[in-house]
Amino acid sequence: MNALETKSLTLAYGDQPVIENLDHCFPKGKISVLIGSNGSGKSTLLRSLARLLKPRKGSVILDGKAITTLSTKAVARKLAILPQSPECPEGLTVLQLVKQGRYPYQNWMRQWSEEDERAVKRALKITNLEGFEERTVDSLSGGQRQRVWIAMVLAQETDTILLDEPTTYLDLSHQLDILDLLYELNRSEGRTIIMVLHDLNLSARYADNMVVVHDKTVYAHGKPESIITPELVKRVFGIECLVMKDPVYGKPLCIPCGKGRRAEDENLRAVDTQ
Repeated sequence: MNALETKSLTLAYGDQPVIENLDHCFPKGKISVLIGSNGSGKSTLLRSLARLLKPRKGSVILDGKAITTLSTKAVARKLAILPQSPECPEGLTVLQLVKQGRYPYQNWMRQWSEEDERAVKRALKITNLEGFEERTVDSLSGGQRQRVWIAMVLAQETDTILLDEPTTYLDLSHQLDILDLLYELNRSEGRTIIMVLHDLNLSARYADNMVVVHDKTVYAHGKPESIITPELVKRVFGIECLVMKDPVYGKPLCIPCGKGRRAEDENLRAVDTQ
């Protein structure tokens, strides 16, 4: 079963196509990670999956229906998106922002309810933000702010969550915190996670399904161990690399071959022998 599908999808900015005639399926209940070089169209594709970008041609299918035929609230009750580097109004508290996740369920006949309250409290608990409710979002660290945005997304209680580079500008510790949180949500609750990541090694560690966006289409997709090869990295990213098995996680580990010092450098060998 698939969470989202694209059929003959073409996306463009002006006269410049970014994605052309794409037929692709994103499996339900799995973590799919979009990777590709800068400007490859991975973030553009993610935006179209969330109905934030209208296709030039073709369609995105959600629950058997073209997503463009569904109302905004209907879509928001089925999937949530966290864009890259979202901005929060100055002075807004953590609780106020997380409550925004319940917008899809509000109308003039249905105001704030016990169900909304439960969803917000649960989202704060999952993201370890209990006790932060009255803090302003702009007073928090980068990692804490990202957790608040994820809590807002969780409060929507959707089966599918889309995230565009959720670890951008975070140090390695906070990157792992965010990715571990998303991994646990997937494993414990079966949430479908579709996200864009830049780091190949973190992508390989957390993805069930890697989707390589290149040359205006999905160039390759599947399990990390079948996707990450020196040949693919050379073709898609233009760099030479070594690929080995991660000794801890068993996933592919990519070692790029840049122009920095190598082990055979005479100075480094001299140090090693001392």
